[in-house]
Amino acid sequence: MSKRSFRVFQVDAFTRTLFAGNPAGVVLEADGLSDTEMQQIAREVGRGDTAFVLAPSDTDHDVRMRFFTPKCEVPFVGHATMAAHFVRATLDAPAARPIRQSSGTGIITVDVQRKDDSFEVGMRLPAPKAVRALESPELDSLLDALGVSHGDLDPRTPVEIYATRNARLLLGLRSAQSLHTLKPNLDALARLTPHLGADGFFLFALSSDGDSPQCESRMFCPAIGVPEDAVSGNAHSMLGALLVRHGLLKGANGVALLHGKQGRSVGRPGEVTVTVEVRGSEPLSVRISGTAVIAFQTVLELPGA
Repeated sequence: MSKRSFRVFQVDAFTRTLFAGNPAGVVLEADGLSDTEMQQIAREVGRGDTAFVLAPSDTDHDVRMRFFTPKCEVPFVGHATMAAHFVRATLDAPAARPIRQSSGTGIITVDVQRKDDSFEVGMRLPAPKAVRALESPELDSLLDALGVSHGDLDPRTPVEIYATRNARLLLGLRSAQSLHTLKPNLDALARLTPHLGADGFFLFALSSDGDSPQCESRMFCPAIGVPEDAVSGNAHSMLGALLVRHGLLKGANGVALLHGKQGRSVGRPGEVTVTVEVRGSEPLSVRISGTAVIAFQTVLELPGA
């Protein structure tokens, strides 16, 4: 019986350090895979989300990608996007111009730059939109599930749900200590997901180093099979938009910068650079950038179609 071969990579994204950052699977030239096979591969890879790289289906983009968690397909995954483009650049050298990528949230541009002995991958996303703020009873239920009190909240930041197509609830805490000591009830968060309309819960604590705003964060997505995400590029893009809209991230010459750290609580620290193009207090676009490292690669052989 004939067999089909697919190159599979395990990549640690948003880090230069092996076994840190956010792990993602990458499957190249995945056009011959069925939806069921993609889901099975994502479940087998297991450590995070998996990007399946596909040929373009139209002239308005250069590459297509689909993304699967171990549990289900999702429209877009930032760290898996970074992992896939890092692998492509490592194998074939970076493209001379930005790459147009089509996925479940539409078309974005990705640029890859050589940086020291590695590559920096940048994803330019449309500014995420605020869906709504939480009502008081909803917030009470959420805080009970997270195990935090109203006094732990950062009064400068509203609790809001943002979305591209996948929605995240953003909640600011007063201190990184509160962030890293919390122990949420993941079952309760999963039950809240359909009621709140958010697939994930992104908690952050703001700080600064001189004139440079920084944040530490954690994100929980139990309803889609990710108890705690190590480093989320997509959620950081939402945070950049929220902070600009509420005057907590200021632009200079039309650009606002934020440095994000995430993953320390799960032993996989990573870093994200958030660059927001702004006009006044309105974000126009968000660029998420970082680097990655390939942990291993293999060839997966499946029975012929």
